[in-house]
Amino acid sequence: MISPHSERKAVRVQAPPPSGPPAWDGPPPPTHNPLQRTARERVRELPAKVSIRWRLTLTYSGLFLLAAGGLLLSIYWIVGSAIDEAWLPLDLTDLGLDPRDELQAQLQWKAAQQYAVQSARATLVRSSILALVGVGILAVILGYFVADRALRPVAKMNATARKLSDSNLAHQRIDLQGPDDELKELADTFDDMLTRLNVAFDTQRRFVANASHELRTPLTINRTVLEIALSDPEASEDLKALGRTLLEVNARNEKLIEGLLLLARSERELAVRKPLDVKDVARTAVEQVTPFAEEHGVTLTTDLVSSPTVGDPVLLERSVSNLLENAVKYNIPENGKVWVRTGMADGALVVQVANTGQHVPAYEVNSLFEPFRRLHADRVDSAKGAGLGLSIVRAVVQAHGGNVTAVPREGGGLVVTIRLPSR
Repeated sequence: MISPHSERKAVRVQAPPPSGPPAWDGPPPPTHNPLQRTARERVRELPAKVSIRWRLTLTYSGLFLLAAGGLLLSIYWIVGSAIDEAWLPLDLTDLGLDPRDELQAQLQWKAAQQYAVQSARATLVRSSILALVGVGILAVILGYFVADRALRPVAKMNATARKLSDSNLAHQRIDLQGPDDELKELADTFDDMLTRLNVAFDTQRRFVANASHELRTPLTINRTVLEIALSDPEASEDLKALGRTLLEVNARNEKLIEGLLLLARSERELAVRKPLDVKDVARTAVEQVTPFAEEHGVTLTTDLVSSPTVGDPVLLERSVSNLLENAVKYNIPENGKVWVRTGMADGALVVQVANTGQHVPAYEVNSLFEPFRRLHADRVDSAKGAGLGLSIVRAVVQAHGGNVTAVPREGGGLVVTIRLPSR
């Protein structure tokens, strides 16, 4: 479905229709032995592998346990001091004991005081360790939920950024509610950036549309003048040959401008949304492209299954027609084939167009969806078009909330798959 970069004869390819996953392009990467890392290096790499949610959880739990440990040490010291202060001195003066017996009794009383302090502290330590383990588990659980709630605005910003495209910038905003803190300021800054991006995209689209409209008028005048000149019976053959060449160039420029207009239109928000069946859209596109395919000796094979959805039928028909026209243009010289399929897969509407053709490197596929891009940067062969076909397809599909992918086909050519949300 892309322009070949040379005029050499292509080898006839008799590959089966597209089915199953595509073959990986190129040889497998060479194996290599990983470098042996020390234990210290692995420990240093751990923070980079832990998510911010768990880092906040562990930080919160660690600080909580540190505070609890400090509190237990304070209680450990306070318990001993309280027992020492509450322990009354032993008074044996009224008993008339021998000084040696009195000293022995005082020593036993002091030993009993120390034993009471040590027993109380040991019991406190055992109980505190069990309590600290339970509190630590509770701190991890609570820390996780606290981190989750703290990161909820960030998750909302991330979800909004994932859903953004140039077709929904006009109405997609974070609009974070809450106190004027750092997260609210970040969300408001992100919303302001989205507004500026939307203005920039809209200005770019209007410029392309207006410039294309302005260019259509002089091209139409040029075509009319050339056709009048060619219809003059007194015109020489050289003049007629020059006129036909200029008409071809003028037709290509008109097609280019028409593509730019369609691209600018498809990148805007859809103005028409009505129920349709992509099976009917694909059938109409096939009927339009069939004469073109017969002219190039390409066989069209269809497998169309009902696929209801909501959208703009004109844009969808144009996108399928672009895929079919590209599949016919950039095919093999003899006995080329194109397959068209529609249906439902995994709850999504699927349109698939595949063709025979030259081999396409896997790393070149994504760049083909960019405007004015062709394989090997081929800009010489103007008969192949302006390079806007796949760009228009992608813009139309994204405006309908879907996506389009392309993979190299085994045996040559491409397999392009459109996925759209069902009705």
